[in-house]
Amino acid sequence: MTNDTRTQGANKPALLVGVLLLIVAAFVGYDASQQTITSTYGVGPTAMPYVVAAGLVILGLAHFVVAFREGLPRPEEADSKALLWIAGGLIFLIACIGLGGGFIIAIAVVFACTARGMGRQGLLVDAVIGFVLGLVIYLVFAKLLTLILPSGPLERLFL
Repeated sequence: MTNDTRTQGANKPALLVGVLLLIVAAFVGYDASQQTITSTYGVGPTAMPYVVAAGLVILGLAHFVVAFREGLPRPEEADSKALLWIAGGLIFLIACIGLGGGFIIAIAVVFACTARGMGRQGLLVDAVIGFVLGLVIYLVFAKLLTLILPSGPLERLFL
């Protein structure tokens, strides 16, 4: 960041992010209120969405406070190449899971693309690291927690 500071008016990007966070909090809170799952042991599955909604409200209000502060530093320009790598990884993640490619491959690619977007140059090494992480996460969910993540051909080898 540079030392240039803004001295007049509200910070419009911070206001916009604050409004968007409050809107998302409202959606999460509404969705949590519509769940019909109950628990006989106290805290049920609807507790976490309310915690997330409360956190989003706090973040949204904090953005409003920051938006009206004087002397905020000007943000740097966005790195479009990094954003494209990360967005491409997320698009591949959604497509891979949606088209039946499976969780492990999707996580390997999104991990490698995100690392590349953050400046690492070892794409193949990062893909292997992502593959191992995805495999470990999948096995923990499938074998220990007995929860099935999106499965593809690779995941069926471990079921």
